[in-house]
Amino acid sequence: MAKANRLNKRRIDRIDQPGIYGDGNTLFLKVRDDGEGGRGSAQWVQIINMDGKRTERGLGGYPLVTLEEARQVAFDNRRAVRRGENPWADKNAAKVVPVAPTFEEALEAVIAIQRDGWKREGRGSSENQWRASLRDYALPKLGRMRVDAIQTPDVLGCLERIWHVKRDTAGRVKQRIHAVFQWAVAKGYRQDNPVAAVDAVLPKNGKTTKHHAALPYSEVPAAFRKAFDGDDHTGTVLAFAFQVLTAARSGEVRKATWAEIDLEAKTWTVPAEHMKGNKEHVVPLSFEAMAMLELAADQYGNDGIIFPSPRGKMLGVNAIGRLLRDRDIAAVPHGFRSSFRDWAAEHGYERDIAEAALAHTVRNAVEAAYRRTKFLKQRRKMMERWGEHCMAAIEAIE
Repeated sequence: MAKANRLNKRRIDRIDQPGIYGDGNTLFLKVRDDGEGGRGSAQWVQIINMDGKRTERGLGGYPLVTLEEARQVAFDNRRAVRRGENPWADKNAAKVVPVAPTFEEALEAVIAIQRDGWKREGRGSSENQWRASLRDYALPKLGRMRVDAIQTPDVLGCLERIWHVKRDTAGRVKQRIHAVFQWAVAKGYRQDNPVAAVDAVLPKNGKTTKHHAALPYSEVPAAFRKAFDGDDHTGTVLAFAFQVLTAARSGEVRKATWAEIDLEAKTWTVPAEHMKGNKEHVVPLSFEAMAMLELAADQYGNDGIIFPSPRGKMLGVNAIGRLLRDRDIAAVPHGFRSSFRDWAAEHGYERDIAEAALAHTVRNAVEAAYRRTKFLKQRRKMMERWGEHCMAAIEAIE
């Protein structure tokens, strides 16, 4: 006989792999894959025999639905089945908890998780600021809507009326709404963040920002042809191509060693000490990026620095930039990250996937707490398409 009540909160919170975990008495916790083989969102399900047929029903997501609540619902459903009743026959009487919470409920969940790390003293506490701004500008419109039903026009309606007159406040409201939806995405209540497209609609604030010189992404293939058609140092040319194909920073590429490459997995693991954000970054390598590695191995061997200088040392900090100037390519090395970002946006790739490819630091603390996945599978598909675009003007490389 199966032992009942095999789960507890501590065990549930320690689950780090997808699968179905039984609590006994027909109750199970189904943990989804996060896309990389790790733990994703979790859903309570009840698997019960009704009229001789195996029936599976969802009871809501964890932790919105607690273990105790799920057990009670499962118990009530079992009693109904024993009486010969179908607890799901009447949807109005069903005891199934809604899968997605309202925006206000999601906000409370985010605040509860973040509360311990926030400033608490006085009227200026982080929690008070969040509550006041969203109470005034978001909850009237979004509060009672389920998070899986809210769309970009709904969010835009909260921001349009204050965007010109209270720009700073509107910016904070937008960030906080965005963080709530990041929580919803992380919990599996929706696949996208409706705030992502708002910036394209709202007018800019008039402030000027100096950007790195970059090419329109349509001109990147021509830049590759120019680089490969010259007689510059091979290591520099390959480093330039590898940097663009991986959307990396030039310093990460110049310091790259063969020890960081997994040829079988086709990944490049950049150590934390080489990253701007001081966090390890795993890069999926496209067919074209792997081709650059093969050329480098043929030329210089597969030990130590991947793209060495003419003297066999690390390339100088200005080496790739000098190549671009000599080949009359109107961009700086870092600008190709901007070219990639524009390409990704205009080809329909989600903001979070593109940002993960660029290893951008998440500055919003709430968003950072929930954007834990590296989107490796999705990024690999995206980088394959990017590689094809970059090399479109080159038929073969010798």
